[in-house]
Amino acid sequence: MAVKPYAWTEGAPLDDHTRRKHKILREYFYKYIAVRCQIPQQRKFRLTVVDGFSGAGRYACGSAGSPIIFLEELRRSLDAVNLARLNQGLGSVEIECLLIFNDASPDAVALLQHHCAPVIAEIKASCPQLHVSVEYMTAEFEQSYPKIRALIAAGRFRNVLFNLDQCGYSKVEHATLIEIMRSTAAVEVFYTFAIESLLAFLSRTNKRLMAGQLKHLGIDGTNLSAVEKAMSNTEWLGAAEKLVFEAHKVCAPYASPFSIQNPEGWRYWLIHFANKVRARQVYNNILHDNSTSQAHFGRAGLDMLSYDPTHDGSLYLFDLGGRAAARAQLQDDIPRLLMDLGDAIGVGEFYENVYNMTPSHMDDVHAAMIASPDLEVVTPGGGTRRTASAISSDDVLRLKAQRSLFPMFSLPLRKK
Repeated sequence: MAVKPYAWTEGAPLDDHTRRKHKILREYFYKYIAVRCQIPQQRKFRLTVVDGFSGAGRYACGSAGSPIIFLEELRRSLDAVNLARLNQGLGSVEIECLLIFNDASPDAVALLQHHCAPVIAEIKASCPQLHVSVEYMTAEFEQSYPKIRALIAAGRFRNVLFNLDQCGYSKVEHATLIEIMRSTAAVEVFYTFAIESLLAFLSRTNKRLMAGQLKHLGIDGTNLSAVEKAMSNTEWLGAAEKLVFEAHKVCAPYASPFSIQNPEGWRYWLIHFANKVRARQVYNNILHDNSTSQAHFGRAGLDMLSYDPTHDGSLYLFDLGGRAAARAQLQDDIPRLLMDLGDAIGVGEFYENVYNMTPSHMDDVHAAMIASPDLEVVTPGGGTRRTASAISSDDVLRLKAQRSLFPMFSLPLRKK
């Protein structure tokens, strides 16, 4: 699929789907810093941020692009972290951050340096606890990646965040995504693409997968013009989401296959890849704070993609109505899953089992645990949790000895 590059020197427009992506990226990065700087004894946090398709830093309207967003949120989040620590009687935290900004356009990189310079100067003048260094590169991402990898290794950075906001689908190799996610336990990736590009790729490389996922819509998966007509249909979202998940689930333990809402239909995907369940929890929560930005079609509880496309599944918009439906499904799903596993599981292990297959907010998962008449949450000391907000990953989730709804042996949660 040919994609027209951004005309940065002429003033690039800020598309609606990009604005939505940036809001999620900004809020997630702010929360990311807060979560990673909450250990009371902590004095320093080190990370690398890689923006593989950085652009020029600002759009024609003056809005910040992703490189400026990262710089702004580093400053804002560190100020908030240290204020909170001061109020708790804790020492402050310093952040050491290497930012690597790459773009194939020399003109874009030159403008980016111009736009970043005053932001970096202000940080150095007024925030001595934030130490930033910036590397600018000009090449296609795949050409720059070996140098990026070497810089990260030379700096001994273990906390790494990639933003790969490409045009199309083919500018980041699948093998490169897998290599990135295996490079360190604390790496995360934001990965953007247009669904048309993925479909064109799959139609050449995996026609069987395409045909199987689109069959119930009566669409020939190899006929992209036929697919185009279905993109505004919510059932299409479910089929596309399954394609996205199947194509990318091998990349990381946690991959979120949710589409960005768009007036023209379900065309753009922003996938978050993570190795740790806490990152997926935080990302799910951010999506619920941005309920007009992303969407899911399928189940609202556990096993979000396990449904019969011919008569099951519904649109989940991460809003209050969706959350109410999720809590109802979770009260049924969680006990059934626990029966499949035995009768008890550590809450942390439960998270690891379910979070790649649920769109639910963490608060809704906890609320369902407390509300279910068939479950109890036991503290490390042997007590019973009474409130959802008190649940910890160190607790144990178990079935009650006397259950109200479920027999000893139950049908499995996942539909066959």
